[in-house]
Amino acid sequence: MQGPHPVPQRRVQAAGAGLSRRGAAGRLAAVTGATGFLGRQIVRALAAEGWRVRILARRDPVDPLWREATPEVVIGDLGDRTALNRLCEGADVVIHGAGLVKAPNRAAFDAVNVAGARRVAEAAAGAPHVLLVSSLTAREPRLSHYGASKHAGEQTMAEVLQDRLTIARPCAIYGPGDRELLPVFQAAAASPILPVLSEAGRVAMIHVEDAARQTAALAAGPPAPAPVVLCDERPDGYSWRELMAAAARACDRTPRLAPVPSALVHAIGITNDFTVLLRRTPMLTSAKARELLHPDWAVSPEERSEGLPRAIYDLEAGFSATVAWYRSAAWMKH
Repeated sequence: MQGPHPVPQRRVQAAGAGLSRRGAAGRLAAVTGATGFLGRQIVRALAAEGWRVRILARRDPVDPLWREATPEVVIGDLGDRTALNRLCEGADVVIHGAGLVKAPNRAAFDAVNVAGARRVAEAAAGAPHVLLVSSLTAREPRLSHYGASKHAGEQTMAEVLQDRLTIARPCAIYGPGDRELLPVFQAAAASPILPVLSEAGRVAMIHVEDAARQTAALAAGPPAPAPVVLCDERPDGYSWRELMAAAARACDRTPRLAPVPSALVHAIGITNDFTVLLRRTPMLTSAKARELLHPDWAVSPEERSEGLPRAIYDLEAGFSATVAWYRSAAWMKH
């Protein structure tokens, strides 16, 4: 469901046809959200393609992923217009990946995902190409405040930048360093029963390294005329049974899969909404329940770009690598 002024949905023809490493050499990419789960990998992918990288950060970061990348750091945040101007000055592409995924209310989401997006767009007025890393949830803005704020952020940047904007919509991202799916793997390693949230739903997935490589390819190409969804080689998505069974196999377990009534998932989400009053922001809120139970997070051919790199990880390899990382980092004991 789109808002009252949807971004045009047109077939994207090879929008992600990226430059070679040689072609990207010397070009400058300015990145917000560089220290986040996906952002760290985007910086790494850009450096591997020969880009010079400049990032916005609240402090000078040290990241083991960046052993071969030495990004220039502009100290500041999305509320600092001076820092944003310095970040974007002379950039060949500006990649806006910063955003909130959890917040107590719509206003808190909008303060970052909409107002912050506008400030980045205004600071990037001189850049020939701006790439917004949005979310597939922006396709269904009525499901949650998060999805609505991402959709509004897309609209805001499109108003300012017009045909200089590319919108990337990653589907569900997982991989090393991901805290959101960690409880799923912890349950898969320890529980004799795993829940199946829906028998009909389809969920497209992508490993974080593949999402970063596809983002870097989009950055190297011309602005895309319509939002581009980032996903693995299964754009039709996975059933919840497939996802839970694959998580269990990655943990060398074979638990029983049990359907969970959707009413129960909604009830848990509604109950958790009240913890906001205690200044806690749980991941499973009523809004998140609506997102999880939405039947169609698959990706249509019109939403993909023919020129993007093929995903390296399928679900089995990706989940196995993720669990191996969790164990090596002592995030999982089993």
